[in-house]
Amino acid sequence: MNILLVEDDRTIASGLEYSLQQDQFSVFLCYDAESAKRLMIEKLNEIDLCLFDLSLPDGSGYDLCKIVKERSDIPVIFLTAVDDEVNVVMGLDMGADDYITKPFRIRELLSRIKSVLRRYQKQTQNNHLFVIGNVRINTLEGKVYKNGDEVILTALEYRLLLIFANHIGQVLSRNQLLEQIWDVAGDFVNDNTLTVYIKRLREKLEDCPQKPTVIKTVRGLGYKVGD
Repeated sequence: MNILLVEDDRTIASGLEYSLQQDQFSVFLCYDAESAKRLMIEKLNEIDLCLFDLSLPDGSGYDLCKIVKERSDIPVIFLTAVDDEVNVVMGLDMGADDYITKPFRIRELLSRIKSVLRRYQKQTQNNHLFVIGNVRINTLEGKVYKNGDEVILTALEYRLLLIFANHIGQVLSRNQLLEQIWDVAGDFVNDNTLTVYIKRLREKLEDCPQKPTVIKTVRGLGYKVGD
């Protein structure tokens, strides 16, 4: 399991890194928000959990949590000083999974980390199948089926379809889709590219691409799947 630890106090960071490694975790360690953002661009798909100090010299754990939750379903735990505890509610509302106040016992932190990871693993086991009409997505296999037959998608087509699947019944604007489909490898996805990929998905998944029933257009607002 890989943990991204962002903590500006180097003494605390060093101690946490050592303790996590002793418990068989691999650690990506950053001391500020900027280096954490750069690392996430390169390695977000390798990270299993994030530990963010709430107060950083060039930003906050809130900012990092927002980036993570917009681009992946990775658990986030805040490390916060006692006087920040009241404000941590905002972080939980943004999608953070837990927080722990300093000073804390390392055993308590490890227990919270393992509890959050177990919860996510259970959710993954229970929520690995999405059904949209005659289309079925199995995220454990990384495969998509239409009427029982496998449909071959490119990586970007699959990622776009997963965004829709995770927001069934919701209208997503083009800007929302562009923000979420942002490539962690750094490849730029523009509005024209999005149009092309929606067209390709419809050609592969719809019975009649000219009258889509899987990926529906909501005039003037965007797209949605499901009712």
